[in-house]
Amino acid sequence: MTDDVTKDSNGNILADGDSVTLIKDLKVKGSGGVTLKRGLLVKNIRLTGDTDEIEANVEKVRGLVLRTEFVKKA
Repeated sequence: MTDDVTKDSNGNILADGDSVTLIKDLKVKGSGGVTLKRGLLVKNIRLTGDTDEIEANVEKVRGLVLRTEFVKKA
C-alpha cells in the first residue's frame, strides 16, 4: 500500500503553504554552525516528492529540507 500523503510527527496532513513548528533543536550541516531551536515557526512550507521531507526557508538558510519527523503543524 502506497501512502502519498505528507504527515507531520503527530500524523496531521501537511499541504503547501502550511506553517510548522520544530519539535527538536536541529544543527544545519554546511551552514557555518547555524542551529535551529525547538519551537521555531517555519511558514509557507513546500512539499517535495518525498513524503518524509518538506522544503522551507528560515531566517539564515534558504531552500532548507526538513524531515517531517521533526516538525508539527502550527
